[in-house]
Amino acid sequence: MIHHTVVIEETGESYRCAPNESLLAGMERLGKRGIPVGCRGGGCGVCKVEVLAGSYTKRVMSRAYVSAEEEAAGQVLACRVYPTSDVRLKVIGKMAKNVCRPQPPTASAAAV
Repeated sequence: MIHHTVVIEETGESYRCAPNESLLAGMERLGKRGIPVGCRGGGCGVCKVEVLAGSYTKRVMSRAYVSAEEEAAGQVLACRVYPTSDVRLKVIGKMAKNVCRPQPPTASAAAV
C-alpha cells in the first residue's frame, strides 16, 4: 500500500498517512495526549491546519470554520483532507497547543 509522509512544521515530527486516511487520523497515531479531535466530520473546526507543501484531496468542510479564501490558501480541516503526495503542514487550529508542545526527553536522551 502507498503511504505518504506528513511533516508537522512546528515540531519536525513526521508520520505516514495512506491516501484513504485523513491527515487527522494519521496525526492521532503520533500518540500525543490531549489532541482534541472534535467531530471528525468537518463541522467543528478543531483540527485546522495549513498545508504548506504537497497535494491532497478534500471533502466538504464547514464554511463557519474555513472560508473559501482560507481554503484556497491551503487552510483546511485535517479530518477532511487526504494526502496524494508527501505533505508539510502547520497546525493552526485548537490542536496547536497540544500537537506543538515540546515533548519531555526520553530516559535514554536524558542519560546522554
